[in-house]
Amino acid sequence: MSSAIPPSSPAPRAVLFDAGNTLVFADRERMAEIYTSAGVTWQVDRFVSAELTAREELARRVSEGHVGTEPHLWRDYFITIFSLSGVPTEAMDEVGRLLREEHSRDHLWTHVEEGTAEALEALASRGFRLGVISNADGRMEDVLVQTGLRELVEFVIDSEKVGMEKPDPRIFWEGAKRLDLSPQECLYVGDLYPVDVMGAWGADMSAVLLDPAGRLEFPVDRVRAVRDLPDYFSHR
Repeated sequence: MSSAIPPSSPAPRAVLFDAGNTLVFADRERMAEIYTSAGVTWQVDRFVSAELTAREELARRVSEGHVGTEPHLWRDYFITIFSLSGVPTEAMDEVGRLLREEHSRDHLWTHVEEGTAEALEALASRGFRLGVISNADGRMEDVLVQTGLRELVEFVIDSEKVGMEKPDPRIFWEGAKRLDLSPQECLYVGDLYPVDVMGAWGADMSAVLLDPAGRLEFPVDRVRAVRDLPDYFSHR
């Protein structure tokens, strides 16, 4: 993993976003259906808390040298979610099977948090240019069309389609290139410190880390949600 440090950069002219767990999240209604179909009691608050813990564990694993898209890391991510959200051991295989089938049929990351679209519109109204750079499976642009967010950004770079993935600096540079801006003029927003923040720093972009629970301790500016970004830039 790169030992990148925060670049010295001017005020950004563009804000680039991660997608999964930044702009879009696992659909809680479909997750509830999966749990119920497997005979597991669904509790949305418990699921949200479990997902945050699993994400923090994922970030720790990635910081040890993984890229963050390895299948075994995501298997462990979901096992952590299942175990902390009340899925008994004997039901884990069934919940996992149903989740894989549903995600294959229709991408599960389609939940958009309240205030997200309004925040993107507010940033654009202030003159920021917006784009998305995502480690994904080739379907992220369609997901953003489905959720109504695609029309609010200039482009979507999906790692599956471009053949490179964060934290490789080239995928960040591709985002800056599409805007005809230097990397120093771009700021990246994502939820995984080793992949999103350090990847952006390695590409000479500034970064902001999404920290929904306010409990991450990394040397970078943090916001709890995308909806908080207009205020962040007002006070920066």
